[in-house]
Parts: sequence; structure tokens; C-alpha cells
Amino acid sequence: MTKSIMTVDDSASVRQMVSFTLREAGYNVIEASDGKDAVSKINLADLNLIVTDLNMPNMDGIELIKTVRSMPKYKFLPIIMLTTESQNEKKMEGKNAGATGWIVKPFKPEQLLAVIKKVIG
Repeated sequence: MTKSIMTVDDSASVRQMVSFTLREAGYNVIEASDGKDAVSKINLADLNLIVTDLNMPNMDGIELIKTVRSMPKYKFLPIIMLTTESQNEKKMEGKNAGATGWIVKPFKPEQLLAVIKKVIG
């Protein structure tokens, strides 16, 4: 069965690159432009993973993670932060909110896929 991944980023070019990489690897992809958009689309598919940016308008990645973690269905859903932020305090904030992993942009497609395969197979 095809696994579904939501990619959340306010940059259309980043979303397209992540989506292309994931689709080429055989994943079903749902795109969202920010945290609010992601929450509105979260039940469109049986999600296996969320890949989200940190800095976004309307609802940032930390708020998105907290919101997703408050939903019983998604309490244990793997969530990877894909962001330009690399400071330890931001990583800790993400981890404390419930992020599963952290990838710093710019990223290599094979790096993203390696992390995803490690997390959801």
C-alpha cells in the first residue's frame, strides 16, 4: 500500500521539490502552504508522515506540531522539520513540541528519502 506524506511549506518551490522527490520514490503526497492549511487537509488521506517547515505565516511549524499532537489519531504520527533553522534552541523547541526529526535546508533529495525510509520504511 502506498504511504501518504504531507509536505507543509510556504515556499511553493520547496513544496514542489519535496513533492517531486517523494512522488518519484513512490509516495502519495498532499501539499499544504502553512500550518492552518495543513490542519484543514490532515484528514484527506491516512497520513504516515508530515514534513513541515518551521517559519510560515498563519501557523508555524511548532504550532502545527502541537496541534497535530493534540489530535488522538495523530498523537504518534512521525513529523520531520525541514527548515533553514539550525540553532540548538530551535531544534529543542521542535523536539519538545513533538518533532520526530530535523533536516536543514538546503537538502539533498537522497538525504530526505533516507530519513523518511528510516522513519516510516
